[in-house]
Amino acid sequence: MGEENGSQPRETSRETRREALGGQSDTARPWTAFATPLIGKAVRGASRLLRHGGSAFPGKIVEQIDPGFLARTLADLPYGVVLVSGTNGKTTTTRMVASMLETLGLKVFTNPTGSNFTRGVVSALLTEVPLSGRLDADVAVLELDEAYAVKFVQQVKPRFALLLNVMRDQLDRFGEIDNTARLLERVAEATTGTVVLNREDPRIARFASAVPEGTGVRYFGLAPELRRFFPSDDDMQTTVAEEAASVVGNGRPSANDRAQQEPAGTSVSAEAPDADGREVTADVTLTRVGNHEADFLIDGRAVHTAVKLEGVYNLFNAAAALATVRAVMAQDIASAQVAETVPAETMPGQASHASDAAISDESPVDSPVDHDRLLAALAEVTPAFGRGETIAVNGSDVQLLLVKNPMGFRLSLGSFPPDGHDTMIAICDLYADGRDMSWLWDVDFTSLRPTGVAMVSGTRAWDMALRLEYDQVRVEQTGTDLEAAVRQFVTARPGVPKHIYCTYTSMLRVRAELAKLTTVADAGVGR
Repeated sequence: MGEENGSQPRETSRETRREALGGQSDTARPWTAFATPLIGKAVRGASRLLRHGGSAFPGKIVEQIDPGFLARTLADLPYGVVLVSGTNGKTTTTRMVASMLETLGLKVFTNPTGSNFTRGVVSALLTEVPLSGRLDADVAVLELDEAYAVKFVQQVKPRFALLLNVMRDQLDRFGEIDNTARLLERVAEATTGTVVLNREDPRIARFASAVPEGTGVRYFGLAPELRRFFPSDDDMQTTVAEEAASVVGNGRPSANDRAQQEPAGTSVSAEAPDADGREVTADVTLTRVGNHEADFLIDGRAVHTAVKLEGVYNLFNAAAALATVRAVMAQDIASAQVAETVPAETMPGQASHASDAAISDESPVDSPVDHDRLLAALAEVTPAFGRGETIAVNGSDVQLLLVKNPMGFRLSLGSFPPDGHDTMIAICDLYADGRDMSWLWDVDFTSLRPTGVAMVSGTRAWDMALRLEYDQVRVEQTGTDLEAAVRQFVTARPGVPKHIYCTYTSMLRVRAELAKLTTVADAGVGR
């Protein structure tokens, strides 16, 4: 770990640990492999020049000409791969994990644009790998789409997996929620070191029984009084259903009613029952949320931090990130021990398994990570593009809020009160968004009743406007020409801050249109 406080990796031992913990994969190296980085970089350069294809296009080409490139390139990382997946929060949580590990002294490779298919990871590798083909990094922290995470683990066994939640999302791709859970369970089954699970999501917590022997399990969780802010998919009812229930008096409590009936404990414990009723201890527990601040319980110690991230949901994601970083840094202790005790003639793969066993079977949850440095790193993480990102336009702060499923939309609406803001909603239904927009009927829009919505746009603008009408939310303008709607919305009422809720492809189009009006940071998408 570090010097005396055990908080950061020792640079002098990096190569020793690389030798002790090296290769995970036995992927054969074809004789043509030397040309793969060159071909990939050439495709990427041509794509940028011709403006053809998105950020994942070079990866698609490389997957076709050299299927083993991904596994081969990630095989020699001394800390292996951290895989982050789940329905909500992948991009921002990946950003948090990567940022904190970098602050603690590790060299991190990640896929920062949110291109979370395997070809997106390959494309990101092509930007970092030199022509020699060797990735100069200690660890890879990768966001993977739920379905593509399964394809990824067929090629690369992650040493760590962070599984955030399971919600209904892109029903045309994933089907019902239990199918999505089965996809993520396969990730847990393939992880060799430690799996970090959401104790409060029953479908995720059950994965503890699926991890292989020798793989450790850690949890992140919530204090009892906060659980009402983060209901599971099963806890949600539509606004219409809840109001109908109150009218007919059928006695069925809403999700909020059930949450409010929970006793608010006077003290906070890291222990709580899992999905099977067993008491489990969370490595990191979120105990209080505030305006750009939060309290956590780590190893029984209450800690406080400020954050730059937007939205209450990102404070729970921060607990997940903290638990994951602690698991990775526990490996630093184990790897140092392995490097000192494993004979020099031991094969790298054997040392890797020895280290994983040391982590999962012997490493205590309270690994001596410097919490002050960890929290200081967390406090500096900024929002990922489109996830609470603020862009100044015409004297107004315009905040982009990505929404793609019922829970994500609900949490965004709860985290960003509409008072004093103009609101726009942009809904598109391309493949990356999910073609099935029926999930909009599971979102509670009643918080927008007092202010109304100034603009609704996107390919599914009229569906969205109809949904708002059922929740008695006034809509001033509706139109399917998204670019024109964005220009009209952001230039109206200068100085008034604005919220734009948008699905993934509409968010990309909104950013592109805003870039014509003001300076917008390059997120690397489509480049």
